[in-house]
Amino acid sequence: MKYSWILAAILAWPAILTAQSALPAGTILPVSLDKTVDVRKVHPGQEIQARVMQDIPGSSIRRGARVLGHVVESSLSTNGQARLSIRFDSVTQHGESAPIATNLRALASFLEVEEAQVPEDMSSRGLTPDTWTTQQIGGDEVYRGGGPVAAGLEPVGESTFYGVLGRPLAQYGEACRGVVADASRPQAFWLFSTSACGVYGYAGVRIQHSGRTDPVGVIVLVSDNGKLNLRVGSGMLLRVQEPPVTAHS
Repeated sequence: MKYSWILAAILAWPAILTAQSALPAGTILPVSLDKTVDVRKVHPGQEIQARVMQDIPGSSIRRGARVLGHVVESSLSTNGQARLSIRFDSVTQHGESAPIATNLRALASFLEVEEAQVPEDMSSRGLTPDTWTTQQIGGDEVYRGGGPVAAGLEPVGESTFYGVLGRPLAQYGEACRGVVADASRPQAFWLFSTSACGVYGYAGVRIQHSGRTDPVGVIVLVSDNGKLNLRVGSGMLLRVQEPPVTAHS
């Protein structure tokens, strides 16, 4: 048939999109929660969803793609400790989905996310956003309008329209690593610092298990004050693990 190759290409298109959506280990995914996750109201198996907030360099994943997951465990102990375990399973774009496993590098409250979008110098409110100086979650300064992203006096990245590009940095005494695997190209950090690590804006909440080790991909958050309510709009800095093993592998 004269146009059989066109038909074959059309039929193969979903597979092509799925393959292009695969993300190498070490890729940073800056996301924002689409719905509130309250330890008092969610249950195991309940779906959770987040939105990618910046185009991911070196991939076909664009701002707006969805990262889907589920609640693994949600509990309140008699001593008042709240515990929430979640896992992100796939990234979805244009109706096509690819499996992922991630660990959690940093978590920020909705208020921290909002604050990172406000100019440091209040007098600059009369200027356009592309000339503001803002502070990333974790402390990096973003000098927009041609300036760098800097940690103190050291340039660590560059600003883009929806965030910043840089390489992840490790800080002495912190659990987060720098560049891992082959992910040496600049990564998307959205409103987070390149050294952002841990929890910001959620008092009493800590990352008990990031998902880097067994059980891989399972993120465990703990609060000793009985409150663990991740509001819609909270930010997460996820990092892609090795592809999850399937039953057919």
